[in-house]
Amino acid sequence: MVEIGPLAEHERPAWEALFRGYTDFYQRVMPQQGYDRAWREFQTGTRMHALGARLDGELVGITHFLVHPSTSSADSCYLQDLFTAPAARGRGVARALIEAVVEWARGQDCGRVYWHTQETNATARRLYDQVALNKGFIQYQVPLD
Repeated sequence: MVEIGPLAEHERPAWEALFRGYTDFYQRVMPQQGYDRAWREFQTGTRMHALGARLDGELVGITHFLVHPSTSSADSCYLQDLFTAPAARGRGVARALIEAVVEWARGQDCGRVYWHTQETNATARRLYDQVALNKGFIQYQVPLD
């Protein structure tokens, strides 16, 4: 059974390994300061939030999310990162993490939870198509660094 809850201080190494797996998947390079900053933010829990998924007491999945205002509806919860250890995939970890974020967002009176993924991420999209609506938006970015 998948257990979901906040990240404990002793889980920092396991969390960082999972987060590095996430950044590697998306072919991003993040300096150590980025991991340190994220961890501090998650421990504070005011601007950015994190949950961990555990199987048999082992951290096997993570999600990071935040709330932001909306000009046309209630606040929105953006599920920014979601990653499951390869050995734990297919065991309901990602689904449980998404459900936990949705419940958390309901408790914050958010109007929606949303996230992005790459069009080519077919494995994740099979789950996402079951638990959420694809509203058809295309993301554009202007990199500032």
